[in-house]
Amino acid sequence: MASENTSERKYSPITPGEYLDLVFRTQKLALGQVSSLIEEGPPHTLDPLDLGRPLTSLVFNWSREAFQMAGVVGNHLQKTARLNQNVFMGLWGVNKEPVAQPGEDDRRFLDDSWSENPWFDYIKQSYLLFSDLVNDCFDMDTGLGDRDREKIHFFTHQWLKAIAPSNCPATNPVVIKEAVATDGASLVNGYKNFLRDWEQSGGQFKILLSDPDAFQLGKNIATTPGKVIFQNDLIQLIQYLPATDKTFKDPLLVIPPWINKYYIMDLRPDNSIIKYWVDQGHSVFIVSWINPDESHADKSFEDYMFEGAYAACDAVEQATGEKRINAVGYCIGGTLLAATLAHMKARGDKRIRSATFLTTLIDFSDPGEIRAFIDEQQVRNMESRMEKKGYLEGAEMASAFSMLRADDLIWNAVVHYYLMGKETIAFDLLHWNGDSTRMPKTMHSFYLRNMYLDNLLCEPGGIELDGVALDIGSIDIPVYFLSTHDDHIAPWTATYLGARLFSGPVRFVVGGSGHIAGVINPPQNNKYGFRVNEGAKDNLPSNSEKWLEGATQYEGSWWPDWIEWIGSISRRRIAARTPGSGALPVIEDAPGTYVSQRID
Repeated sequence: MASENTSERKYSPITPGEYLDLVFRTQKLALGQVSSLIEEGPPHTLDPLDLGRPLTSLVFNWSREAFQMAGVVGNHLQKTARLNQNVFMGLWGVNKEPVAQPGEDDRRFLDDSWSENPWFDYIKQSYLLFSDLVNDCFDMDTGLGDRDREKIHFFTHQWLKAIAPSNCPATNPVVIKEAVATDGASLVNGYKNFLRDWEQSGGQFKILLSDPDAFQLGKNIATTPGKVIFQNDLIQLIQYLPATDKTFKDPLLVIPPWINKYYIMDLRPDNSIIKYWVDQGHSVFIVSWINPDESHADKSFEDYMFEGAYAACDAVEQATGEKRINAVGYCIGGTLLAATLAHMKARGDKRIRSATFLTTLIDFSDPGEIRAFIDEQQVRNMESRMEKKGYLEGAEMASAFSMLRADDLIWNAVVHYYLMGKETIAFDLLHWNGDSTRMPKTMHSFYLRNMYLDNLLCEPGGIELDGVALDIGSIDIPVYFLSTHDDHIAPWTATYLGARLFSGPVRFVVGGSGHIAGVINPPQNNKYGFRVNEGAKDNLPSNSEKWLEGATQYEGSWWPDWIEWIGSISRRRIAARTPGSGALPVIEDAPGTYVSQRID
């Protein structure tokens, strides 16, 4: 996060009374945290991440690989000696090449002080050398299984990020310069920011990344005009007002993820994909999932299919009179869409003419770093916690996703808000990111076990819903499959495996950037670009790298490419529909009440 001009900022002086108040509030909060832990009793396990077992095995194997370990440590000692020698030579004005350098994408040490000041340069290089030593030790061939190795590697990196000198005020020159320039007010304000977040955390500490008062649903985010025309226990269905005199005859139904809220697709008018589709003449409907509580504990994945996807299709048909629909599924919403399509195929239901999948996992054999949080022991621990409340706390999901992008969502924020005392910014994407949702225990347990642990959705007949064996390979409608190159939640090489399961024509597209920015990428920004292998529409190569070798890079957003693709499937236009003109009356204005339910 870019630093501000310190000469332009105003700092309020702190009085002795205010300082004492900060101290007393800290003590009170700390005692409150301890009391709540005592009242709740001990955790389900002292090792909720199940790291003790693989770590014990790793240390034991290290003892058997003493020669290899000696080589790793010896190499580190040689580099440390060179670093100390360089420091000594620097005192005499002799500059040497650094022993350790941060990676090109490492933004922690960008300030010139990290290189120009000998003391901070030494701290930086010592940390980088230590990180290399730890990584080399953990990367040794010690006979660990792939899952255990991935888990240890992930959490080791998290630990190394946490102990970086950039996260400590005494060893970060940028923080020190800011404190000097503000006579220490930046540190006091940072302390206030920390106490504010602690007080508002409710036992699940969360960094406040965006000003919570800066955005209001329906006012300056989620503003595309629409009406809620249907609702049940799980969903509200929004129909958007047309922006053109004529719209495509086939309605467009969007199934967003319920792990987050739908309005990621409708943040502001200039980056709203919903508004873009409406402006292009589509009659758009979107599912708005409820933020579940204990009353939804027994809602199953099957319920999400029937009360979510099927109910939305029924409602769209009632509202428009149309029996053919184009469907879009995003993330876990896409996973549900794939399961629903297979279920529909088995039942002879042909209402969905085409399907678009946005960053969707169907084959979960290689889901990326998120797998560090999902193994048998961790799922059991999670199920035990869900059993007590009937749902998984939204903060748990948010914390896991934040750790996948710890540099941006955790440690940069710690430095920015707590060490440098910056004011919380108004950023719509971060506001949405902090608007977490819960997961019903029955549904979430099914999803984790059948998708992530056992990877059954990609197997013909691997999963049964309502007595119907699902076969993704039976789905033969046209498919547009968007993945993003830097996706940390649904890696494109993993989503590619799912795209190959369909038996109909598939247009597989790899956009730039990640899980959110790569999808919410309006054309006017002309960013990121996308790749398409034009020769692989009817037969995707068995290997994602082969597909990439034959792919062509295009500039700008994938949105116009999708408009051209969907236009080749649905050509006919009719007079524009308005919400409430069909069989379903208007219930309330968009964005509706379900999306407004916050867990905080």
